[in-house]
Amino acid sequence: MDERNLKRLEFDRVKEKLAEFAVSTPGRELIGDLVPFSNRDEIVNALEEVTEGRELLRLDPTARLGGWNDVRQQARRCERGALLDPQELWHVLQTLTACRQIKNFFSERQDSYTRLNEIAMGLGSFKDLEKMIASAIAPGGEVLDRASERLFNIRRRLASAQQRIKDRLNEIIRSTSYQKYLQDPIVTMREGRYVVPVKQEYRSQLPGIVHDQSASGATLFIEPMPVVEANNEVRGLMAEEKQEVTRILTELSAAVGRQAEELLYALENLARLDFIMAKARYSESLDAWAPCIATEAKLDIRQGRHPLLPVKAVPISIQLGEAFDMLVITGPNTGGKTVSLKTVGLLVLMAHSGLHVPAEDGTLIGMFDQVFADIGDEQSIEQSLSTFSSHTINIVNILKKAGNKSLVLLDELGAGTDPTEGSALARAILDQLRQQGAKVVATTHYGELKSYAFANERVENASVEFNSQTLRPTYRLLIGRPGRSNAFEIALRLGLNESVIQRARGFLTEEQVQVADLMRELENARVQAEQEQAEAEKIRREAEQYREQYMELAEKIRQRKDEIITRAVADSREMVKKARLEAEQLVEELRAALKEQTTHNREQSISNARQCLKQLQLKIDAKAPQNAYEHPTEAVTNVKPGDEVFIPKYGQRGVVLEAPGQDDQVQVQVGMIRMTIARQELRRAATKETARPRRTGVGQLVQQKARDISPRLDMRGMRVDEGLAEVEKYLDDACVAGLPLVQLVHGKGTGALRSAVQKLLKEHHRVKTFRLGEQGEGGSGVTVVELK
Repeated sequence: MDERNLKRLEFDRVKEKLAEFAVSTPGRELIGDLVPFSNRDEIVNALEEVTEGRELLRLDPTARLGGWNDVRQQARRCERGALLDPQELWHVLQTLTACRQIKNFFSERQDSYTRLNEIAMGLGSFKDLEKMIASAIAPGGEVLDRASERLFNIRRRLASAQQRIKDRLNEIIRSTSYQKYLQDPIVTMREGRYVVPVKQEYRSQLPGIVHDQSASGATLFIEPMPVVEANNEVRGLMAEEKQEVTRILTELSAAVGRQAEELLYALENLARLDFIMAKARYSESLDAWAPCIATEAKLDIRQGRHPLLPVKAVPISIQLGEAFDMLVITGPNTGGKTVSLKTVGLLVLMAHSGLHVPAEDGTLIGMFDQVFADIGDEQSIEQSLSTFSSHTINIVNILKKAGNKSLVLLDELGAGTDPTEGSALARAILDQLRQQGAKVVATTHYGELKSYAFANERVENASVEFNSQTLRPTYRLLIGRPGRSNAFEIALRLGLNESVIQRARGFLTEEQVQVADLMRELENARVQAEQEQAEAEKIRREAEQYREQYMELAEKIRQRKDEIITRAVADSREMVKKARLEAEQLVEELRAALKEQTTHNREQSISNARQCLKQLQLKIDAKAPQNAYEHPTEAVTNVKPGDEVFIPKYGQRGVVLEAPGQDDQVQVQVGMIRMTIARQELRRAATKETARPRRTGVGQLVQQKARDISPRLDMRGMRVDEGLAEVEKYLDDACVAGLPLVQLVHGKGTGALRSAVQKLLKEHHRVKTFRLGEQGEGGSGVTVVELK
């Protein structure tokens, strides 16, 4: 892609911003070399790499992917046999350690970061080399004593010899015989030998070798004769140390050289990871997302923002390549036409370069083999070209190269010359681009180009919105609406005298004034319609929110009801169990008494037993909840969605979903079941205010259910919704009655009722297991249910 087009669209500035997020020189070099891909697979892969990088920032924000150094030069030098100093080897060691840690990090998370893990697998294996350097080089770049046994012995002997010299010299400087000769009572070094500072005038009082003197000449640095031999020994040991260190560095450098090629490849992959993570951090800073990449040359940008403008900048939405291939944008200067043009071009370049784009999810960018741009004032002083000439030369080049997979962006087409000729030339250029099949976005001031969009197929008008109340542009891009220049309004806002404006209006023809007034009225009507639409959308969202809250509340009520029934059933069973035990105990006592006692005593025992049973019944009734209500008996006359109703035939409450139709049938939600029922069968659901509470003892309820309920429910002939409602009520009653096993008779027929019933049973919280009936139980026409 032409470098000048990239620069016109400010792609270079995007790369400068992107480079700020890289942490390494090689990573920044990759950013500097970044250009749009021409292959769709490469684009998609690059975008998915960045998406993984975004996911890494979200899930593992503390992951350390840095800590390495650019040691490419060191690796190449070692490959040629050069010697690295300890500091350089330390940098190599840091890089080898980073390779191992980063590779292990992604290996442990390869399912989450597939593409990043593939790159990390190219970081090589330097276990032995890392261990070798780590055993010899200390942090900061010092050769360790343990680098070799010989070095360890040399340094031990050297330290011992140095200590002996210091001890002897300390004796001299502490001696009262020499203190008056010394400039300072210290031991220092000159030319690698230990010396003491002696006053010039006492040179002869301390025999030794002069190695240096102060700048003033007042102080001589003398090596006393008693330590000359020891200093010679130290110098010799230091030479041995240097020789051994050189040998060790040579060995380590050679080891690096042997793996130089592998190390250079690992550095390429480290740079690539840094490059990807820089794109991910840039994406995060822009709140950007990966666009869909189409195979065709088309666009669908949704709420796209220019990446170099503040986040609060007004986004644009634009389509190209579906309903139309050419978009002509009109409107006032400073209204955002050029920014819209650059936004389109820059987002295409970013997407083709594997960068996320600052636009809403669902944005689609197609494959363009070229993006041409003629934007801004490119007047050339050196070539003596006017603005018009410069633009014309650029457009000539575009017309030579543009094809059906090209995106062409033209700013102020035909400007810089006579308006009549410029307008005609602009239309001719657009005609030529249409013939060549290019996708075009052009901005203009010419009113004639507005009619061009109406007169030609697959050409659409657009405008940048202007607020006639504030006399300021809103920077919104409106597709399908031609714009006005609003020159008078802008001039007035910028301070031009109103009398001048009125005089200018007088120069317009009556037809021009009528057209301007009509466009202004249309614009005002559009704004009002948008406001009303926004208000309607707000009301719709609020209604949806209330509906969700209602459904959530209804679900909570259903769950609460189930909890209450479950607890009541459990309490009832426990009380019945205790009552049964006490009753059985009374019976046994009574039997024993009847065998042993006289007639009078027997009557007394029977009376006592009756009294105990009565007290037991009172005890059960005392614990019974008062939560049963009598519902109104009259049918409802009118119902609306959301009303609570009671269905006597099923003994269930429900919520009306839809108002009655012509057949007077009502859609009602009963628990998990949606059913249709006649309005005449509905009653108003009782509330705490309208219901008449009746005391229902749990003991009485259980006894009543146990007496009334059958272990077999016959649903043959019922519709599916009726059958399901009947099953749900029956299962509750069966649980209250304490039935462990029940039979649901649905018949064989088409199997629709059986399938619906068994689907309900799978999700029902009171069902333990269920199966089809066996021979003698009704076969496939019966489902046998075991209750919890």
